[in-house]
Amino acid sequence: MSRISVLGSGAWGTAIALALDRRGGHEISLWAHSNELAQEIIDAGENRQFLPGFPLPKTIAVTADCESITESAIVISVIPSEFLRPSFLRLRNCLRNGQFLVSATKGLEDPSYMRMTEVVSSVLEPACRLLSIGAMSGPSFALEVATGQPTAITVAFSDPDVAALIQQEFSSETLRLYTSTDVIGVELGGALKNVIAIAAGIAAGVGLGHNSTAALITRGIAEITRLAVACGGRRETLAGLSGIGDLVLTCTGSLSRNRTVGEALGQGQKLPEILAGLGGKVAEGLLTTRAALGLARRHCIEMPITEQMELILNEGKDPREAIRELMLRPGKGEL
Repeated sequence: MSRISVLGSGAWGTAIALALDRRGGHEISLWAHSNELAQEIIDAGENRQFLPGFPLPKTIAVTADCESITESAIVISVIPSEFLRPSFLRLRNCLRNGQFLVSATKGLEDPSYMRMTEVVSSVLEPACRLLSIGAMSGPSFALEVATGQPTAITVAFSDPDVAALIQQEFSSETLRLYTSTDVIGVELGGALKNVIAIAAGIAAGVGLGHNSTAALITRGIAEITRLAVACGGRRETLAGLSGIGDLVLTCTGSLSRNRTVGEALGQGQKLPEILAGLGGKVAEGLLTTRAALGLARRHCIEMPITEQMELILNEGKDPREAIRELMLRPGKGEL
């Protein structure tokens, strides 16, 4: 039996805790950022704000206490990218050498352009040099994971033995894990697909059809792969679950918050009112877009879809004009 702490009581963190508890064989704690939020979930018996309708069994300890993190063998971080660094600055004394930390946050830090495992490492070193840090990503809507629908994702650590350990500890009849040693590719696939999902939502919002969505997904994975490879990731990783798999889900699924934001933008809504409608939930692509473009420029990588998303999100560019400019770019060979 392992003690596992899930950091972050949003929809995805809650769904992971439910999936691991359903598997059995572990002591699970769900860490909330404040005593008030933890007590609210305990009193309601469910996470009414982020994942309503799923009762939390008594076997999941909801807490804002640091002690549960220290005692855990495995720590899963599902803290939104915007709050990751300040949260780990606060929690770093709760972590210890010998633990395994799995990052399940799909984002990039702005303006450092760091991946989530890089942010965590930069905060924890040198105190926790022996803490193993990896990433988990793939096509996984929180609602479906919480429901117990079969889901396949990838877990990546530089040490294949650690990846295999996490695979063994997490896998169940509803959650299947594949292992990888390509932490860079897995993380960038999970982060960058959110930008393309916003674009797919915009295309739907302005009334474009399946042809347009297919083109965006295909050209989207091309530019994601270019950047991931330039950063040290492997091309084959982006052809897997954490790349094309997650991209297809997020670009086409109605549960995708990033796609939903894009669709509203395509229909003419303004970003502030769209964000207000999310009710505190996070669409990581909004913050990732600028960081992704900065990272691409650092590596001299062309990312035309991401560039147009940045202009729409942060400079108010008309979505139809952005689509027009993408279509009128100079002709090129596909590869």
